[in-house]
Amino acid sequence: MVDDVPDNLSLLHDALDEHGYIVLAATSGEAALACVQQGRPDIVLLDAMMPGMDGFEVARRLKADPSTAHIPIIFMTGLTETEHLVAALQAGGVDYVTKPLDPRAVLARMQVHLQGARQARQTRQALDAFGYASIAVRASSGRLLWQTPLARELLQLYYGTIAPQTPAPVLAWLRRTLDEMAAHSPADGMPPQEPARLCAELGARRLSFRLHHCIGEETSGGGTAAGPAGPAGPAGPAVGAAAGGDWLIVMREVSDVAVIRSLGLAFSLTAREAEVLYWVVKGKINRDIGEILGASPATVKKHLERIHAKLGVETRTAAASMALTRVREMHPQWEV
Repeated sequence: MVDDVPDNLSLLHDALDEHGYIVLAATSGEAALACVQQGRPDIVLLDAMMPGMDGFEVARRLKADPSTAHIPIIFMTGLTETEHLVAALQAGGVDYVTKPLDPRAVLARMQVHLQGARQARQTRQALDAFGYASIAVRASSGRLLWQTPLARELLQLYYGTIAPQTPAPVLAWLRRTLDEMAAHSPADGMPPQEPARLCAELGARRLSFRLHHCIGEETSGGGTAAGPAGPAGPAGPAVGAAAGGDWLIVMREVSDVAVIRSLGLAFSLTAREAEVLYWVVKGKINRDIGEILGASPATVKKHLERIHAKLGVETRTAAASMALTRVREMHPQWEV
């Protein structure tokens, strides 16, 4: 709870304490940031207008930090002009209450957002425990709300981004998918389909993104009303209001290093020859293979000539066909 007016702090502290809440109080923006970092509260009640660092800046800093970005913020403000209320929501607030404060109204707003925050936290903890790479993205703003540790590593590796920034290709895919889902809703008599997945490649490693579930639909106030993030089920994810809302995305990385190694062993190839053959099977031309492996097209051609000799074939197509057959025998689940 953050307010530079002691009387406001006293009023809310007593009301919250009576309802069993543990209250951490701060009277400045700097103190609020330190308090949140140390105490990691379930929710923040934040005064919008304070001397020095105002509430808008406090909110922006909290939302820019992945460790605190998930904490819901309710603004307390005496400013009722639309532009100020919009600024509060754009800074990261999920709701606001107006001054003079009515403790009953504050408690009611808190309970709504605490329920959603707890459900989201339970989902994150479960995903972390099982080692899933998952992220939650707000479709309207593109903000990455939270991520599991593995997801953080993968996004940095494949895209070089960190929260709260969602990689541009991922956000574009999410919005495009939601638009397609809205256009083919069950109300149109069309059977729901599994949304198309997004794939990114990094050498012989592939990262796929699957839209899993809507975990919160945006309200008219600009915040979200979170719901449980259970499995999407055979019917696929439900579409949030106006194709917006907060969405859980599950990421899965597949590495073909074992496939390349198997090719080398099966046909007595060198490590580089096995890599070249792998990319031939993937349908890449010599120029593309050279760019991937950091070699010239001429060098790739020489490797390919030696591969043809070892496999006893004369054409690229025959080499790819033989290699694909062998890979599928050794790795039945592998996909080209």
